[in-house]
Amino acid sequence: MKYVLGIDLGTSGTKTVLFDQYGTAVCSALVEYPLYQPHNGWAEQKPEDWYHAAVDTIRSVLTKSGVDKKDVVSMGISGQMHGLVMLDEAGNVLRPSIIWCDQRTAAECDQIHEIVGRDQLISITANPALTGFTLSKLLWVRNHEPEVYAKCRHILLPKDYVRYMLTGDYATEVSDASGMQLLDVPNRCWSDEVLAALDIDKSMLAKVYESCEVTGHVSKEAAALTGLTEATLVVGGAGDNAAAAVGTGVVEDGRAFTTIGTSGVVFAHTSKLSIDPKGRVHTFCCAVPCAWHVMGVTQAAGLSLKWFRDNFCAAEKTAAEAMGVDPYDLLNKEAAQSPIGAHKLLYAPYLMGERTPHLDADCRGMFFGLSGMHQRRDLLRAVMEGVTYALKDCLNVLAGMGVAPAQMLACGGGGKSPLWRQMLADVFDCPVATTVSTEGPALGAAILAGVGAGLYPSVEEACREMIHVNPAQQPIPENVPEYAKYYAVYQKLYVANRDLFKDCLLYTSDAA
Repeated sequence: MKYVLGIDLGTSGTKTVLFDQYGTAVCSALVEYPLYQPHNGWAEQKPEDWYHAAVDTIRSVLTKSGVDKKDVVSMGISGQMHGLVMLDEAGNVLRPSIIWCDQRTAAECDQIHEIVGRDQLISITANPALTGFTLSKLLWVRNHEPEVYAKCRHILLPKDYVRYMLTGDYATEVSDASGMQLLDVPNRCWSDEVLAALDIDKSMLAKVYESCEVTGHVSKEAAALTGLTEATLVVGGAGDNAAAAVGTGVVEDGRAFTTIGTSGVVFAHTSKLSIDPKGRVHTFCCAVPCAWHVMGVTQAAGLSLKWFRDNFCAAEKTAAEAMGVDPYDLLNKEAAQSPIGAHKLLYAPYLMGERTPHLDADCRGMFFGLSGMHQRRDLLRAVMEGVTYALKDCLNVLAGMGVAPAQMLACGGGGKSPLWRQMLADVFDCPVATTVSTEGPALGAAILAGVGAGLYPSVEEACREMIHVNPAQQPIPENVPEYAKYYAVYQKLYVANRDLFKDCLLYTSDAA
């Protein structure tokens, strides 16, 4: 039996899972680390923490599993995207990494658009300049910490720093590199035009591989620390969402997944490049060679339900603790007692502004249609339906680009709810299923590792063998037109209040 490792470098911690060659999880380990916020809106982490977490978790799964290290043939790394790691000539970290959720770079985004041109940037990198992406972070360091920038000789992404420490190789791959805003996404290579326009030295960038290509092998030093052998291969891996796509089998046309986590994501695979000229959704190279994925994001999906739970459901939380169950189980049962439309109550989930399709940081959430008859169950259902409508907005943009999935997979905490999955099926008017394995990005990274090691001939073939799907929930025919009526009203809420959101912020001291 051969084994592969999947490492998932998240924001709160790194999880490593050991899989056999058929995709069965054998053993896993997790190590957490801190997030630093030296100023409001800033977010940084220490790259060394990621590496130590990777070493500790690899060593842990090998020890606990009892698997012979010689049978671990390959590893793949997934992880948080967009983070900026800057190294000097000797490979030493120059400053803490500015990670994906940092918001300090609005001025640098304006600078990029001014120099490159917004439309031209989208045509090359498939996305407008965003504060979360790596390029604006790099320019921020150049503008504000010139002494650090002057010492920089290598720029890496979070997972690629861990790769460097494990192998000694400066390498990245197309899915993660797509989120740097330095990659020519249509041609899957660094953009000489963007680099020249912004005066960035191309030699600082790592070599770009496809996600399932071998980039190197474990070094002698890392082998001693982790318990692996120097023969263990390391493949390109993938950014977190691209790895999740592989881990759920979304690697062929017609397949997509919806994640209801803190934010909500609608992610679809496409073998034909498609870019939204308005920049409402992200187009990235995916982990399958010669293919891409398109992704829409709503900012406050599961966050909306958590906000409501924490502020208005103390009784349910207390009861759940006494019963030894998840509070969300009780909230789902309560919401199910309210009918479709929650007695003509709508919720707009704009607690954190919105990305797809509005790209509006100023819009805010609302309940619309409240009356004296409404109960907590109605508000709960309205929250779940409102998030579902926001995800439908994302799906509509994808459909307008010619990316129309035939089936949807549901992931994340919200995807565990049968009620929420049925809402998705009815609102999307397509079957919604879940995968048997819940390892997601770690499994995706491991599948890529298996392909790189020759255990499978392609990512698609590996997924057909290793990914198993539970029976889908079908749309209920009478529910589809009922939801459509309320969705039509929901779509008018943002348009009707767009200017009011901005007016309201004028009269608040903190724009909260």
